[in-house]
Amino acid sequence: MSKSSGKKQPGRKGKALLLGVGLDSDGHKRVTTGPNFALVGGTQETHEVMTEKAIKINEKLSAKGKTMDSVSREEFDDIAASVGLHRQELRQG
Repeated sequence: MSKSSGKKQPGRKGKALLLGVGLDSDGHKRVTTGPNFALVGGTQETHEVMTEKAIKINEKLSAKGKTMDSVSREEFDDIAASVGLHRQELRQG
């Protein structure tokens, strides 16, 4: 029996996960998890919108026979855009 050191093995991918963070707040702590996603924070409205979009992404992945682990970045971006999410590039400096 081999022991796992907990370190990532070369050539092996980790589990893909969609993480949503609502930065607005109304004083309540909200956490929702589901297949392939974890959502935290936000007002009730923000959290509901994040949940709806995460569920729609999962539905679209399933319809294509894909998982978060098997979809390319470009294909994920297309799916995300179809539910109203768009990648924001970080600005340096």
